[in-house]
Amino acid sequence: MIRSACALLCLAAAAVLPSCTSRGDATVPDSTPTGTPPVAGTHDWTRFGWNAARSNASPDSTGITAANVAQLTRQQVALDGTVDASPIYLHGVQIKGAAHDAFFVTTTYGKTIAIDANDGTTLWEFTPSTYSSVAGTYRITTATPVADPDRSAIYAAAPDGVIRKLAIADGHVLWSTTITSLPAREKIASSLNFDRGHVIATTGGYIGDQPPYQGHVAVIDGASGNLLHVWNSLCSDRTGIIDPASCSSSDAAIWGRAGAVVDTATGDLFVTTGNAPWNGTTDWGDAVIELSSDATRILGNYTPSNTDVLSSTDADLGSTSPVLLAPGLIAQGGKDGKIRVLQWPAMQGTTAHKGNEAQVISTPSGSDLFTAPAVWQHGGTIWMFAADGGGTTAWTLSGTQLTQAWHNGNGGTSPVLADGLLYVYDPDGHLRVYDPTNGNQLASLDCGGGHWNSPIVVDGKVALPEGNANSHATKGVLNIYRVP
Repeated sequence: MIRSACALLCLAAAAVLPSCTSRGDATVPDSTPTGTPPVAGTHDWTRFGWNAARSNASPDSTGITAANVAQLTRQQVALDGTVDASPIYLHGVQIKGAAHDAFFVTTTYGKTIAIDANDGTTLWEFTPSTYSSVAGTYRITTATPVADPDRSAIYAAAPDGVIRKLAIADGHVLWSTTITSLPAREKIASSLNFDRGHVIATTGGYIGDQPPYQGHVAVIDGASGNLLHVWNSLCSDRTGIIDPASCSSSDAAIWGRAGAVVDTATGDLFVTTGNAPWNGTTDWGDAVIELSSDATRILGNYTPSNTDVLSSTDADLGSTSPVLLAPGLIAQGGKDGKIRVLQWPAMQGTTAHKGNEAQVISTPSGSDLFTAPAVWQHGGTIWMFAADGGGTTAWTLSGTQLTQAWHNGNGGTSPVLADGLLYVYDPDGHLRVYDPTNGNQLASLDCGGGHWNSPIVVDGKVALPEGNANSHATKGVLNIYRVP
């Protein structure tokens, strides 16, 4: 149950890649910015969405303000792969025997890379043994890694269906755990999460939804790597990893950018599924599901009254993940251009719940929502920000109702709030920064095009990958913007 809530381009760094460092079978160019020595970092950004609840809103001081954001300088760091996700960041961690502020990213074909946040050099690069079998193919991941709270390891996904625990010190594998018996069909698209000692991962399907596959939630012990439990969105009466062909139903992907969202007060997990049959007992297509923290029990559920239409028209409810708006209140978008506000206490229990929304509003442009909205508590008011392919909108919450505060026609991926500024990446090639209270644009930072990439903002830096996983490229760019 819920109880808690570019302007300037640094050409020397961007265009000149002065050195190369060998990392096993790969040679990666490094780029190093000029300027004053960096100030040591003091904060972390450990996962997609900033916290386990995926609020996408950091209250930490960043040193980036409305007065200086337009003066941020940009460094383009060449990567040995495309990152169609977001980075994570840890300050002052020991890597190769020295303290570093570092970004960590996972590429579409499963390489995980540690990058010095202050000069852009590659500190280490991990390449799965299965890399050569998937590189350049349709088999990709768009999952953001997650850091362990002890700051000694991160957890990363790969297209081989394996979650790996990697040592921050040098990138070596501490354990590896398989979460699907059919990685050629079951894709790890959503970002990983971590709570109460557990790594939480979800699976979906690839473009075209070729059966058989089932979306599922995998809960892994962070210390040992033991797979503790699997909840299957279809044939949910069966536990563990199942042979997808052995279930009579297919699909129900869990593929929203935020994946499993955690109520941090209880540890309960919230996920949303995509197109598939729904019967309210064992098949949960196009549904919002609340699970116990170990994913052993369904605690609540919801599906729209037109769930059959959604499934038959490819209007996935699960194109985005649940948003924890306020105690007892969830917002859920979808590919049908709608955002539904749900009074969750009415959706709890094992009885099937259909319809009965508190409010239904349009997505920013009335089109498919593929992004993770941000929730910001400011001055006693709860704000929600969302972006789709044709617009960005802010709402304020009163009771169970969202009221539009401002709107513009700029498309974007998942919005991010940091230290009172709103950052929205437009995959057409703009990173826009807004005053979140009125929508006034404060800056537009230069960047390349992309897909589902989204920024993080921490310790005087903005990090934004670019590129599209569906281009199947094995090279990419991480943009790092810094206060001059």
